[in-house]
Amino acid sequence: MTVLLDTCVFLWLADEMHRLSPRAREILVDPATVLRLHQVSPWEIQIKHSTGQLPLPHPPRVSVPLAIERLGLDYRTLDDDTLYTLEKLPPIHRDPFDRLLVAHAIYEGLPILTPDPKIHAYPVRTIW
Repeated sequence: MTVLLDTCVFLWLADEMHRLSPRAREILVDPATVLRLHQVSPWEIQIKHSTGQLPLPHPPRVSVPLAIERLGLDYRTLDDDTLYTLEKLPPIHRDPFDRLLVAHAIYEGLPILTPDPKIHAYPVRTIW
C-alpha cells in the first residue's frame, strides 16, 4: 500500500516517532508500505522555518533531502493534475498546503497518514 504523508507526520517520522499513533507506527514500519512525500511538504517546512514558526537544528535545504533519502520515501513533485483537482474540493479550510495534499491524494487514490481533523473532513481516505 502507498500512503501519502502529511507534513507533520514526515517531521515526526524523521525525529519524533513517539508522536505517531500506534496505527501510524504499524503502517510506517510495514515493509510493504510505500511512503510518499509530496513536494508541498518541503515547501511548507521551508516557509514555516524561514518565518520562525518551525525551528529546526539544520536548514530544510539540508535536512529534508537527507531525511527523504534516509527514510527511502517516494518523493513526488507538484503536477497539473493535482492543481486541477483543487477545484473539486469543498471549502473546508483555507490551508493551501493541506488542500494540495488532499488534491494529490484524491487524484492518485491514496490515503493520507494524518492526525489533522480538518483533513479528515475532506472526501479522502485518512489513516491515523
